[in-house]
Amino acid sequence: MIVKAPQLRSIPSFLLPCTQSRITPQARCLQTRGKAPRIPRPTPFVPDTQTFLTVIGRNLSQHASKIPSWKALFSLTSAQLKELGIEPPRSRRYLLRWREKFRNGQYGVGGYLKYVENGEALLRVVEVPVSGNIPATATLSPGTRKIVVNVAAGGSALETPAEQLEPVKGLHIKGAQTIVGPHVQPLKGGKAAKVVVKEGLWEDRRGHKIDGGERRQAEVRAKRRGEERRAAR
Repeated sequence: MIVKAPQLRSIPSFLLPCTQSRITPQARCLQTRGKAPRIPRPTPFVPDTQTFLTVIGRNLSQHASKIPSWKALFSLTSAQLKELGIEPPRSRRYLLRWREKFRNGQYGVGGYLKYVENGEALLRVVEVPVSGNIPATATLSPGTRKIVVNVAAGGSALETPAEQLEPVKGLHIKGAQTIVGPHVQPLKGGKAAKVVVKEGLWEDRRGHKIDGGERRQAEVRAKRRGEERRAAR
């Protein structure tokens, strides 16, 4: 019985330690010219590489094990990502685009939230004082307005001074206390809601090609008209 030796996957060259030349023992490793890219800090909602690739979608989370660290995620070039096996090219372009957005503080739903536990961020509606003579209503106390805030699990917004409460971006209140917004999941009782890390939470959806897309649209439609004329004879 012949046993074949297992095929080992080669280690990408940029992950290998630098070696010295036999001729020049003092030779140093080549370094990329130019300023090194800035590595943004993880956020409470996106604390690691796995979560980042999960929320941006396009099935990129399957490549999480190929990227060794958070620093590598934000410093690898397109060529290096290709060497790691991240294909097709449009997936690399999409990853690089979202990487720059995150680096510049442009997050999707939940990206700005501070209190996150096990991938879930709790939201509540609170009343905060406002200047001016605001009359009371059936759902609002006098001199106040309602905002949506992020609170720690098991905590209360009442523990934080009103002037320090920050409304959550992109969400609004419907009726007395219903929190409405993209990917918001209401909790039982209707007094709170949550945003949960999930696959494709921040994904930019691709458009659907019509008649082969812009490049092939005229050709596809011409063939269709020809087939319709032949069928009508």
